[in-house]
Amino acid sequence: MIENLSLIKHASGAPGLRLFGLGAEFKPVNGLKKLQSLFNKNALWAKGRRTAQLKKMLANSNVIITIWNNYELIGFGRATTDQVYRAVLWDIVVSQDVQGFGLGKLIIEALLSDEKIKSTEKVYLMTTNGQDFYAQLGFKVENKQSLMLIKQK
Repeated sequence: MIENLSLIKHASGAPGLRLFGLGAEFKPVNGLKKLQSLFNKNALWAKGRRTAQLKKMLANSNVIITIWNNYELIGFGRATTDQVYRAVLWDIVVSQDVQGFGLGKLIIEALLSDEKIKSTEKVYLMTTNGQDFYAQLGFKVENKQSLMLIKQK
């Protein structure tokens, strides 16, 4: 049940969340552990991320959005950008028990409306099984480009 919803637009690098574990109302709530738990429970592609990795990920992200229900982290999304040509949305996650209430849409809208993102020519994202969701928000499959990948670890 959603009781007291807070959407937080963090500063670049999310120093409050990353360094102090701050959550809703800027209170220390062990936010990194809650982010780790959100990923482990709701994102197959993000399971097993360590706290040190999450800190580095946040430090190198330009736009970070979290959604809290009281002091529980229920949504997350982030973006990286050169602020001119390209931006990429990453790690859009909503807790399974509150999906279907528009929280994913709130995260996407908050990311896209940020000054650092809305000034770019193109915004990319990758998804494994969320094409229908993202299509509702205006994203289109791009057949003229190919995703290429090199695994370094």
